[in-house]
Amino acid sequence: MSDAEEHGFLSKVIGPKRRWWAYKARVKELPENYRTAVDAIERYLMHFVPTDDDSASSAFEDLADLFEQAAADGTAIRDVVGDDPAEFVEEFAQNYTTGGYVPARARKRLAEVMERVAG
Repeated sequence: MSDAEEHGFLSKVIGPKRRWWAYKARVKELPENYRTAVDAIERYLMHFVPTDDDSASSAFEDLADLFEQAAADGTAIRDVVGDDPAEFVEEFAQNYTTGGYVPARARKRLAEVMERVAG
């Protein structure tokens, strides 16, 4: 993949770099368990290709909004993601993407991280 193709692909997945770094700064400020949960969800979301750059940025910004509010309200992570975190992420992603393929190992990794941080 050439640099131009790679840059195009990355911006398609994460959106404009400024918005991406602003999102990452917000996530860094979350309490550790919430940050770990968002990182796991982010990894899982990378399996979905957004419909456009704005959708990619909006998805991550909305994810940060959701977890910032949950942390501020003291909402348990499990109350946010439910019993099946993969289902939560896939439903969340449907608002921003046309779909994607998620390998079984990615589902397992997401479930393990959520179990560790959310109980």
